[in-house]
Amino acid sequence: MSSLRYEIVDVFTDRPFTGNPLAVVFGADALAVDQMQAIAREFNLSETVFVLPPGTRDASYRVRIFTPEKELPFAGHPSIGAAVTAGRRGLVSAGTVTQQCGAGLLPVELTEHGYATLRGGEPTLGAPVDPAPLLAAVGLTAADHTGPAPRRAGCGLEFDYLCVRPEALARATCDPAAAARAGVGMVSVLTWAVAGSPAGEPERPTAHCRVFCPGAGVTEDPATGSAALGLGVWAVGSGLLPANGQSRYLVRQGVELGRPSTLDCTVTALGGRARSATVAGQVVPIASGQIAVPPFVG
Repeated sequence: MSSLRYEIVDVFTDRPFTGNPLAVVFGADALAVDQMQAIAREFNLSETVFVLPPGTRDASYRVRIFTPEKELPFAGHPSIGAAVTAGRRGLVSAGTVTQQCGAGLLPVELTEHGYATLRGGEPTLGAPVDPAPLLAAVGLTAADHTGPAPRRAGCGLEFDYLCVRPEALARATCDPAAAARAGVGMVSVLTWAVAGSPAGEPERPTAHCRVFCPGAGVTEDPATGSAALGLGVWAVGSGLLPANGQSRYLVRQGVELGRPSTLDCTVTALGGRARSATVAGQVVPIASGQIAVPPFVG
């Protein structure tokens, strides 16, 4: 085996060259971790996903997800992108498929039109924290903070959530040194508002987000499905979404990077705690080819 087939797709968008680009690699069953990491470093996208045979009868396929610097147990846009691309290549059929990853077995609802809905892992929510270190990590001040206290939350991968004033969002910037000092690996900086909806539909809360991931070697991500899932957990815990029942919300991301993205989300809560969350979006194919297999380093 001297080369592997791959595709580049844009995730969480219906237009080419927007959304979050993703490398989807096939046939890497025999590769070692360092070889996968070398390929991810070569693509140098926020994430590269390897679609592999399932390791259990309960799974439709297995994925391994890498940033340019490290492997992740789970991530949203690689999960959505892998499912849609595998479906388009005939490896799975439309309907419910089961993805095996480091966060466990996760169901993905796949359509025949390049759209998928992912259910995240078990929701987690930390205690409120001091906003000052987070503000310093993204180049903002106390005057920029608004809304509920920051908290760490996730559905398979955790982020810190920092709500700021709308005029501050464009000024946010990643300071890796300040982030390292504060122990901030991944942070979602956001504004929260209730947006108008088409006639006959209820108004839907919308978050405009910027996600910085210095701990994973990604300065800023244009669309982050795992952060969108955790956002619903944080919003329920912070009282921004109802304490019971299912709520829908939108995430807009990537505008500042010239790659606008839309993530359609739900969170289901009971007794003031999020019990599950989903994120959904479109995937657009962009390119395909072959990449050389890196030498094995034993």
